[in-house]
Amino acid sequence: MARGWFITLEGGEGAGKSTQARRLAGAFAAAGLPVLATREPGGTPAAERVRALLLDPALAWTPLAETLLHGAARAEHVARVIRPALEAGTHVVCDRFADSTLAYQGYGLGCDLGAIATLAGLIGLAPDLTLVLDLAPAESKRRLAARGAGADRYERLGTAFFARVQDGFRALAAQAPERCLLIPAAEDETRVAGRILDAVRARLGLSL
Repeated sequence: MARGWFITLEGGEGAGKSTQARRLAGAFAAAGLPVLATREPGGTPAAERVRALLLDPALAWTPLAETLLHGAARAEHVARVIRPALEAGTHVVCDRFADSTLAYQGYGLGCDLGAIATLAGLIGLAPDLTLVLDLAPAESKRRLAARGAGADRYERLGTAFFARVQDGFRALAAQAPERCLLIPAAEDETRVAGRILDAVRARLGLSL
């Protein structure tokens, strides 16, 4: 049985990752391909509890503590959900993965990038394709304000933080062009979805 493809969607707040992950998973399903849509932090009951702690605006974590919490949730997610699905031949579409920890806790909050990379190495799984949705910080803030819902802890960190995160994602995409593709996210949802499908077809040779 062929291993499934592991595809991640990355980007800053309000970039549309969750929407595009759902659309991409729907395209796999419509093509008759086995697919699992999941997210980080989260994806298992234990990891979802960690997610709630990380997003709680009433709590404050040091950058290293945040990194370790993300790593713990990811280790659980990979061992119990992602790796078994891939080995069973199911394609996995994940809303965020290790690049988010590098961008947010590393570039955004100043945690040591080498330490984050070491933690990712312990988990031992890299995506086959990473689609980085690129959105200007000002547009991120506008979209978050338009949602009208209570902001989580990361959404409250401000434009300067969002700018560092965007710079981080761009740097990560430039460092791994064989895996990462930068997708302009300011365009309308349908056009972004089309760019994503084109990338999946071209990079992975799938018929969607």
